[in-house]
Order: sequence, then structure tokens, then C-alpha cells
Amino acid sequence: MTTKQAYYRIYLLTVWQEQSRGPPESLIWRFRLEDPRTGQQGVFADAASLMTALHALAAGGESAEDQSRKEE
Repeated sequence: MTTKQAYYRIYLLTVWQEQSRGPPESLIWRFRLEDPRTGQQGVFADAASLMTALHALAAGGESAEDQSRKEE
């Protein structure tokens, strides 16, 4: 009987807040996803963009860096 070893990826997620250009009390979240193995990074302006990139990565699609370029 053969067993297939599980495939997994490890990413470093950095989350921070920035002042928006709107009202002074408005804060927005920013996200950076990094593959520590390759050093590739993707920066995302909102959680929806981050989730889109994670879905693409899970499906074997584009890298986080490629996904964040689409956002620009």
C-alpha cells in the first residue's frame, strides 16, 4: 500500500492598518502575503483581494505576487 505525502505551502501573512485619505478616524487594513521559500510577495489593498489570491493559490493558479499586480 502506498501513501501519498500531503502537499502543503507555508506563507507569512502581514496585516496592518493605515489612515485613509477620508475622515481622520477612518482606518483601512492592508495585507502582505509572502512565500518565505522564494521571497515572492503580494500586497493587497483589501481582504477580498487577499482571499481571491489565496483561492487562486489553493487551486494551483497564480502566485500572490501575480495576483497583487492585477489589483494595481
